[in-house]
Amino acid sequence: MSDNVQIVVDESQLSPFWQMAVPLTRKIDRFTHYTGQLTMFLLVPLIFSSVAEVLLRYFFKAPTAWAGDVTFMSNGSLFMLGSAFALLNGAHIRTDILWDKFSVSKKGWIDLITYVVLFLPVMGLLTSISIDDVIKSFQINEKSNLGLWQPIIWPLRAVVPVAFGLLFIQGISELLKSLWAVNTGTELVRHEKIEI
Repeated sequence: MSDNVQIVVDESQLSPFWQMAVPLTRKIDRFTHYTGQLTMFLLVPLIFSSVAEVLLRYFFKAPTAWAGDVTFMSNGSLFMLGSAFALLNGAHIRTDILWDKFSVSKKGWIDLITYVVLFLPVMGLLTSISIDDVIKSFQINEKSNLGLWQPIIWPLRAVVPVAFGLLFIQGISELLKSLWAVNTGTELVRHEKIEI
């Protein structure tokens, strides 16, 4: 994976649980990496619609009815679907001033408790709730009211449960990594620092 360093583990020396969990973690990480790479293709309609609107509006005095909706939908989809990829790469916000002072084991405990008590239950709940919104939006043929084009909005609404589902799946991998850190005092995957 991009900026992540996977620690080499002799799986034959592991307990049966870890012989199952370590490959599962790697498979989930690979899946999230590929879905993140696929999500990046949403940049194409985002850039195209933005450039088309600027060119048509300011050079040809012919603004579009569709560019605002396409930009809104592709940007929203890119942001939501990319969140699991960001979680995989350690790009979500942490208070590094405090976090860097903790031992690997303590970080593992904090992450373990957070994933079990907050993250996974909330992602599961939000996935479930958002599926109902997609169904209702599809049934009433909900349309966007952003501009004159007014396309159907349920495909964008469908991105929400998919994004939460991807976050839930990656959360399982992160939970297993934090459990590894608690048990061994070492990291299973080390994230390179991302500075903005």
